[in-house]
Amino acid sequence: MAALGWLTPRRRPATARSVLAGEAAAEAARKSTLPDDQPPGSEQGAAAKAEAEEAPFPVVGDERAAAFFDLDNTVMQGAALFHFGRGLYKRKFFQRRELTRFAWQQAWFRLAGVEDPEHMQDARDSALSIVKGHRVSELMSIGEEIYDEYMADRIWPGTRALAQAHLDAGQRVWLVTAAPVETATIIARRLGLTGALGTVAESVGGVYTGRLVGEPLHGPAKAEAVRALAAAEGLDLDRCAAYSDSHNDIPMLSLVGHPYAINPDAKLRKHARALDWRLRDYRTGRKAAKVGIPAAAGVGAIAGGTAAAVALHRRRR
Repeated sequence: MAALGWLTPRRRPATARSVLAGEAAAEAARKSTLPDDQPPGSEQGAAAKAEAEEAPFPVVGDERAAAFFDLDNTVMQGAALFHFGRGLYKRKFFQRRELTRFAWQQAWFRLAGVEDPEHMQDARDSALSIVKGHRVSELMSIGEEIYDEYMADRIWPGTRALAQAHLDAGQRVWLVTAAPVETATIIARRLGLTGALGTVAESVGGVYTGRLVGEPLHGPAKAEAVRALAAAEGLDLDRCAAYSDSHNDIPMLSLVGHPYAINPDAKLRKHARALDWRLRDYRTGRKAAKVGIPAAAGVGAIAGGTAAAVALHRRRR
């Protein structure tokens, strides 16, 4: 495994499958985008107010700006796919030996502190074999229950506050993750976010075939998804923000004008410091290291979430 190949987008350019995966994720995200009249931040809204008090960022009323958040270990502790697998095991979708396999993959993720593409691919293959032949609607319904059982208590309040700051400014906020788009969409909806870009599993007649559209939304594919969504939504990437914990997401972080390293792995921390990106670490409760730029990400009460910002956020585009 050539892990160093993920350090810069130049060393591992997007393949045709990455582009296909990114475009499929962008299309799925646009189809599942939440209505603008849904109240933002259904959970932990108070945390945003406590977190935000330093700088006028994000900019209120900037309709061409948006925020993109990685999910695993950035918004949520651990891997969403593993938690989803636990829920399916509880419902007897597969046997104990397969749960052990999921547990090993999660243990590796925790010990290594980074996303290993080989282990992630193995997890994805396991999940595809499990859901093959099941209806998409069935998995969506079960996913709602699994969120409450295994995921809701694992959301990082600090990262949730950063997302809320963008919502309060009237900006759209998407999750961008290698997790299945259905799972990612449930999490986005439960957090009051705009929507999600995720790995798209092929379905025919509402039934999973056991194949992917393109490849897992990982590394360069995430960047392609963000690029495709920004083009479709008329966003200016130089005014957008992106947040991630992993050096694998450097291609996505490098796309935007406001990249942030959240709970960063060692390689991303080094890269962020070299480029004066802002950092924030919630794993120990310490404040983020402010690198190069005086203000840390997502802080600023945004005038207490003014009526104008709220009206802008709720207005149908």
